[in-house]
Amino acid sequence: MADLSSLGLSDWLVRQCKQLGINKPTPVQEQCMPAILEGRDCLGCAKTGSGKTAAFVLPVLQKLSEDPYGIFCLVLTPTRELAYQIAEQFRVLGKPLGLRDCIVVGGMDMVTQALELTNQPHVVVATPGRLADHIRSSNTFSMKKIQFLILDEADRLLEQGCTDFTKDLEVILGALPAKRQTLLFSATLTDTLQELKNIAMNKPFFWESKSETRTVEELDQRYILTPEKVKDAYLVHLIQTFTDEHDDWSMIIFTNTCKNCQILTMMLREFNFPTISLHSMMKQKQRFANLAKFKASVFKILIATDVAARGLDIPTVQVVINHNTPGLPKIYIHRVGRTARAGRSGVSITLVTQYDIHLVQSIEEQNKTKLKEYPVEEKEVLKILTQVNVTRRACEIVGTPRPESLSHLLVSARCFQCSGLYH
Repeated sequence: MADLSSLGLSDWLVRQCKQLGINKPTPVQEQCMPAILEGRDCLGCAKTGSGKTAAFVLPVLQKLSEDPYGIFCLVLTPTRELAYQIAEQFRVLGKPLGLRDCIVVGGMDMVTQALELTNQPHVVVATPGRLADHIRSSNTFSMKKIQFLILDEADRLLEQGCTDFTKDLEVILGALPAKRQTLLFSATLTDTLQELKNIAMNKPFFWESKSETRTVEELDQRYILTPEKVKDAYLVHLIQTFTDEHDDWSMIIFTNTCKNCQILTMMLREFNFPTISLHSMMKQKQRFANLAKFKASVFKILIATDVAARGLDIPTVQVVINHNTPGLPKIYIHRVGRTARAGRSGVSITLVTQYDIHLVQSIEEQNKTKLKEYPVEEKEVLKILTQVNVTRRACEIVGTPRPESLSHLLVSARCFQCSGLYH
């Protein structure tokens, strides 16, 4: 394997990497960085946790150090949390340059963002919707001299569906110069390869990880077959088991809706688990605050929708639990990719109901790996089943209560249950 200096990086950038513990390039960095430094467009597809962000951050900083003028680089990403994480990598690695970055995402003050754009930062990291709004409503900044356009999680940005970025991307691309480098990275890139080729026209270099499996070897992938009505009891049992055995571990529990995310958070707090939530219906400041508390291990358990499935890199996460089986294999790949990153080990467990067998088969076929059954003592789950179901029902009824009102309702519910009136 090559070292960082042999890839064409300047001495100052190599030193900065070593100070941050980056001593050897990963395969995606080794393959893609020389092509980017040559001025070529690049399409990189590699597993989650394989160092894709640094694969584009480092060459951009190298080029920026040679010509630090105006808005030099635009990074587009599908989620707000990922935008902040990417900006942080630019900030830390680019500290010797005095790098100025600007984060443009929804949920934050547009006037403040507009002022930052007017001040011509070196790097803009944005979600497409909010940046397109700025381009439509303001003429106080220009992107006509941008040298790099980067699409991180490119397949998600280019796919068409319930959150379609197509119109916003058209607005953004219309504001950029035709002569630029376009870099596209993702863990699941192949489905939209043709669309990506249409965007990247400058002698594109394409590299895809040669491994048959789409997840890393360090990830222990498991499943638990459970009836739908018993699923929450299995979840509580799993959390209790991991908490008892590894008090320093953090875990992410993915679920399918914002409502379910809230209910599970309330329910697990009733069992005294240090739980916090992250979903798209929360105010943005609360989302950032909750994520920061989870990263700092103030809370060990994060209940999240797929807004947290892509790109987030939190080293303490040892366990990912899928409360629902993802409907698409690529969503599964991104979810379980929140653990076992950068060579670390991790465990993923998917709760599979009688309605989900075909989804697991699709995941296994796409991922070219078999999920193993996770052993659970069923009698231990049955011991807590009634308590879990009663607590869940109370949380569904109350919604977002004051703590005292939920406690009162839980006491009442348990009394009804004992007298046979609660079903």
